[in-house]
Amino acid sequence: MSDLDLSKIPDQIEGAPHPRETLQLYGQAAAEAAFLQAHNSGRMHHGWLISGPRGVGKATLAWKLARFLLATPQGDGGMFATPPPDSLDIAEDHPVARRVRAGADGGLLVIRRGLDDKGNLRRDITVDVMRKLHGFFGLSAPDGGRRVVVIDAADEMNANAANALLKALEEPPDRAILLLVAHQPSRLLPTIRSRCRDLRLAPLAGDDFAAALAQVGVEGDSAALAQLSGGSVGAAVTLAQGGGAEIYAALVALYAGIPRIDRARALKLAESAAGKANDTRFAMILGLHDLFMARLARAGISGPPPEAVPGEAALFARLCPHDGAARTYATLSQSLGARARHGRAVNLDPAALVLDMVLQTEAEARKFL
Repeated sequence: MSDLDLSKIPDQIEGAPHPRETLQLYGQAAAEAAFLQAHNSGRMHHGWLISGPRGVGKATLAWKLARFLLATPQGDGGMFATPPPDSLDIAEDHPVARRVRAGADGGLLVIRRGLDDKGNLRRDITVDVMRKLHGFFGLSAPDGGRRVVVIDAADEMNANAANALLKALEEPPDRAILLLVAHQPSRLLPTIRSRCRDLRLAPLAGDDFAAALAQVGVEGDSAALAQLSGGSVGAAVTLAQGGGAEIYAALVALYAGIPRIDRARALKLAESAAGKANDTRFAMILGLHDLFMARLARAGISGPPPEAVPGEAALFARLCPHDGAARTYATLSQSLGARARHGRAVNLDPAALVLDMVLQTEAEARKFL
């Protein structure tokens, strides 16, 4: 399978390097330190659950841990043992790093969604894919070293695959370590979670977020993208590729005209979502409008968040002056979201859906002016 066919790689964000090619991890020093401490103490757990929101570096951490485990010899604690490592970093030109990048390290197995009979990605990880564990663990580890398994994402397993993984966690082979990436760990069996040590990753912010964006080649206002993506680099990449910051700015500028918005501007926004070719933009407009409503409601309860675009804080203060307004917007947002999902499911005109959404929001906001 060619890595150029991004639709067939479930753990890669289109337009960004694959996590196995990303050597620098930003903003997750606490998780790295916890793993390194466990390694150096000699109490290395055989199962690790790497959890957190999408796009904050979970897969990048998993690949970093895999490189570290495969490249770092297991010390025997004797007089001539090498000093314990003080970092998880492995040099880019290290043989293990080169093999991992090429997908050619015999000590590493990657479990992810496979392809169906038509060559399309399956919706979940099936037991057939998970059965690779049995054959992998039956092999001798290269040079007597570790065997490492990366499962990305573990919360995409179906029931049979989860049971197969549970058996491996209950009876782990010697020197085998399983790294489970999970966006929604609550979807995993409690027995799987209980047999793993949790590494919880947090959203990125500030310089860490800006540096991570630069690493994947995203240009633009990192502060705005941080607000709109919730600190997720993966979401920021998608927003940057689809002009998300510009769409959100257009929404703020549109609603700044309340009590009467510019109808021509509203129609222009709506028509930009029309047609099958603009389906991705339509979905982004819906998602960003939902985000606008959430930020607006939150402003009425706890004050405006840091601005994603200039003028946002003043607009929120004017449209949502108290918690009663916040509750109204929260209810409206749920209603608009349900209508939009239904409209997409039955192929209603995207432009009409967007325009209706804007006009309903305008009508509700007038009540608080």
